[in-house]
Amino acid sequence: MKITQIILRRTASLRTSLRNVSQCCSGPKSISTQSSKGYTDPPLYISSIDAEPLHRYHQGGYHPVILGEFLHSGRYKLLHKLGWGGYSTVWLARDQRLYDKYESPGIEANWKYFRYRDEVYVAIKIGVAEAYGKEMRELQVTKQLATSCPRPKHTVLMLENFHVKGPNGSHNCLVFELLGPNIPDIIDAHFPHGRLPGKLAKEIAKQSLIGLRSLHEHNLGHGDPKLFEPLSHGVDIHTRNLVFTVPGVHNLTEEKIMEILGAPEVGHVQRCDGKDLGPGVPEYIVRPISHWTRCWNPDSTQSIKLIDFGEAFLQPAPPQVLHTPLSVRAPEVLFEDRIDYRVDMWSMGCMLFELFTGQPPFDSFLITPGILVGQMRETAGDNLPERWHDKWIKMRAGDDYATAEEPRPSLQEWLEEVYFDHPQSPDLTREDVARLGHIIGTLLQFEPSARASAGQVLDDPWFKE
Repeated sequence: MKITQIILRRTASLRTSLRNVSQCCSGPKSISTQSSKGYTDPPLYISSIDAEPLHRYHQGGYHPVILGEFLHSGRYKLLHKLGWGGYSTVWLARDQRLYDKYESPGIEANWKYFRYRDEVYVAIKIGVAEAYGKEMRELQVTKQLATSCPRPKHTVLMLENFHVKGPNGSHNCLVFELLGPNIPDIIDAHFPHGRLPGKLAKEIAKQSLIGLRSLHEHNLGHGDPKLFEPLSHGVDIHTRNLVFTVPGVHNLTEEKIMEILGAPEVGHVQRCDGKDLGPGVPEYIVRPISHWTRCWNPDSTQSIKLIDFGEAFLQPAPPQVLHTPLSVRAPEVLFEDRIDYRVDMWSMGCMLFELFTGQPPFDSFLITPGILVGQMRETAGDNLPERWHDKWIKMRAGDDYATAEEPRPSLQEWLEEVYFDHPQSPDLTREDVARLGHIIGTLLQFEPSARASAGQVLDDPWFKE
C-alpha cells in the first residue's frame, strides 16, 4: 500500500472530528483570565508577547519573575527564560558562588563532576504555588535519582531544590544542569526536510535507550534481579524531551552567553479595563529563548539527555492518570489497565519511529482513542488482548474509522514507505530499516509483558555496529 493511500485513509477519518471542533477553532486566540467560563470570554490582561497564560498569575499560580533578580538568598541570578508549561516557568540562571565556597549539604556529590570556572549556569524550574501531583512526583523522582544515580549519563541531573515566596504563594524551585535545544528545534534549524540523518538518529536512539535503561535499573533498596522493581516509570518519552548537551557553556561569560542567546524580549502586561495590575501579576512577561540552536555544532560529538519527569512515578504507587501525549500513550493506559514501567517501552517504540522518519507512527492531530487504537491494531506486533475486547467495542461505538474493515499495512511496510519516500536522501540501507522495524516491533506490542526492555534492545547487534 502506497504512503499516499495510507495517509488519505487516515486523514479521512478525521473529517468528522474537524467538523465537530470547527466552531471552537474559529474563536479568538486571546488568553482569557476567566478560566472557568466560556472559551470566548475577553481577556483581563494582555501582552504583546506570546508566552504563558496571564490568567495563571494569581494566588496558587505562577511566580512573577523580574529579570536580574536573585533567588535562594542571592545564590542564583535570573538571566533569561528557557520556557514554560502549564505548571511552571523555566529560567536560565547564573550561580553566583564559587565551587570552593559551595557548602549546601547533600548534593556536593553531583556538583563535583562539573569543572566550573567562576561562573556557572543552571536551569531553574519555578513551579506554581499550588502543589499538584505532577510536580510532587517530579520532585520525588528526581531526588530519588540524584541519590541512586549521582552521575547520570543520559538523564538530566537535578542539583537541588528550594522554595521562593512571592505574592502568589510559596513556589517549589528545581535546579537542573543547563541543557540545550531539543530534537525538534534542531531539526527546524538545521534540517530543512524535517528529519535527522540516519546515523545521527541511531546515535541519539542508543543514548536515549541507555538513559531509559538507567532509570529502570535503579531499584528501591534491593539488588537481587529476581526482586527487580524499577525505580521510575511513565517517563514522558518523545522527541521534545530529548535535549542536547551544550559543551563548554560554563566557560562563557554572562556577556558572551547573552550575545549568543540574544537579549530577552519582553512584553509589558496591561489590564484591558485600564486598572492597575494586581500584586501577583508581573509588569512584563518574557519570550522564551529561540537561539539555543546557535550553540549546536553538527560536526561535534553529540550527547543527549532525557528530561521532564513530571509523568514519572515510583513503584508501587502509579498515578491513576498519565498525561503523556495521546499519540504515544501506551494501550494499557487507554484501556485503563494496570500500568508499570513497560509503558515507557511502548513510548520508546513510537519515539524511535519518529526519530528516524521525522513523523510519529500514529496520527497526532485531532486523534481520538478510538482512532488511535484502530491505528495501533494496524501496526502492533500482536493481537488485542481479550481482556480489552469489551472496552474496545464501547470505545469504537459511533466511530466510523474504528468500525471500518480496511487492509492493514504492516509496521515494516509503513516504516519503509515513510523513510524512503521522503525528500531527504536516505543514508540507511533497506537492511538497516528492516532491522530497525524489527526493533520497533518488539516494543509496539499490545501485551506489556511481551515488550522488549531497554537493555534487550541495546543488546541487538544493530546497535553494536
